[in-house]
Amino acid sequence: MKRQRMLAAIREQGDRPWDIIVIGGGATGLGTALDAASRGYRTLLLEQSDFSKGTSSRSTKLVHGGVRYLAQGDVSLVLEALHERGIMRQNAPHLVKNQSFIIPNYDWWDGPFYTLGMKVYDMMAGKLGLGPSQSLSADEVLRAIPNLKTEGLCGGVIYYDGQFDDSRLAINIAQTCAEHGGVVVNYMPVIGLRKNSAGIVSGVKARDQENGDSYSLQARCVVNATGVFVDNIMHMDDPQAPRLIRPSQGVHIVLDKEFLKGDSAIMIPKTSDGRVLFAVPWHERVIVGTTDTPLDKCSLEPRALEEEIDFILSTAKKYLTREPHRKDILSIFAGLRPLAAPKEGNETTSTKEISRSHHLRVSLSGLVTITGGKWTTYRKMAQDTVDKAAMVGGLKEQKCRTEDMPIHGWLSNVDYQDPLYYYGSDADYLRDLVSDNPELGKRLHERLPYTSIEVIWSARYEMARTVEDILARRQRALFLDARAAIDMAPTVARILARELGRDENWQKNQVKQFTEQARGYYLED
Repeated sequence: MKRQRMLAAIREQGDRPWDIIVIGGGATGLGTALDAASRGYRTLLLEQSDFSKGTSSRSTKLVHGGVRYLAQGDVSLVLEALHERGIMRQNAPHLVKNQSFIIPNYDWWDGPFYTLGMKVYDMMAGKLGLGPSQSLSADEVLRAIPNLKTEGLCGGVIYYDGQFDDSRLAINIAQTCAEHGGVVVNYMPVIGLRKNSAGIVSGVKARDQENGDSYSLQARCVVNATGVFVDNIMHMDDPQAPRLIRPSQGVHIVLDKEFLKGDSAIMIPKTSDGRVLFAVPWHERVIVGTTDTPLDKCSLEPRALEEEIDFILSTAKKYLTREPHRKDILSIFAGLRPLAAPKEGNETTSTKEISRSHHLRVSLSGLVTITGGKWTTYRKMAQDTVDKAAMVGGLKEQKCRTEDMPIHGWLSNVDYQDPLYYYGSDADYLRDLVSDNPELGKRLHERLPYTSIEVIWSARYEMARTVEDILARRQRALFLDARAAIDMAPTVARILARELGRDENWQKNQVKQFTEQARGYYLED
């Protein structure tokens, strides 16, 4: 998958209309483009930054049915999510794996309550379940998580959900889309919509951020899948359009794996603000979060608020014998959830009470907008969106093919101890290149497993264009250890410059930009 080939495909299309143009390269947009391309529709996806730059790379890394939604009575969403969880596990086993979760009980009546709830969860998952839940004694809980606080511990419940690497899945979906004839381009923001004489959306205007080239592209249907930025596109269509999105910020902190001994994650079902808090092992670290803070403005680089960091730390300290402090935080990342804006008169609605279901909207101009949802249900969201887009665009009806479609990198026997496991079937190609040049297999930093060959691979085959693309999303260095990522930046810039044909000034600017960005991912001493 090479950017130059994608641009050549756009030029080759010329003035002929695309069947579907998708705006937005996050989970929803990529899933929509894959669904459309695999049905045989001529599909183009345009992303303003890098694939999954925003919310879709900043999740809790869980593929789950949503235990909390069950408590809220949103049974249909839980059923859909559990079904899609099983499909994700089958279609991308190199990135989606089983993870055990333990709910520790410090009140005796919580044991029967959560045990019953998780049995219902299991029953709803049916044959796509990942493992049976069961109640645990206090001793069994401590054997699984030795550094859990013991005072008042009555026992616990163990259940199973999925865990994944979000931005790696995003790039693999983009590759799968390209393999089905779709065209996907990053760093190509849409700057306007085209309309015909009847006021119907007939395409988009876009600009290549790398060289400034402008494009005026025709389409039978345009899909707005821009997450927290959907209102921006809606206002291109109709400046008076009502606001669809109310962003809510979720923050996570990353700690050393010593803070959570054992292989199980912890799920705290109710915190002081009523949210669920997770502590989950991920890439030899522990992710702890999340928060739910309503915001008025959207940003590609949201920043954690001090009170959010304090909330996560104070909650974690109640359960872990090794209490985390600010100095222990290796990285902090924030993401914005595209929640449905409350209706007039309901401004006090709590963000945690707003449904995570997805919503489709077709404007009078024919613009199709998809909002809401979550990573777990990305495939179903895409299916619904393409069904609607095909109808709006008058396209020949084609059946969805993604329910049983291996994602690029699919591998039947995944060794999660392999440092390159998340490349799936591509890992052997990386190893072949290293065998020819062993220097490429050396670590870029002593605290992280990443190597030079991964930078080269991402530049050649995964459309990585910047140091940030590499260190934040193709590799996960920025999210695992922000200071180490800064140390790696000059070497990554040098390798990337060689691959992309950039000069020394480009390297210096890249290192400077990345360093400034990464400083927002850790706390100053």
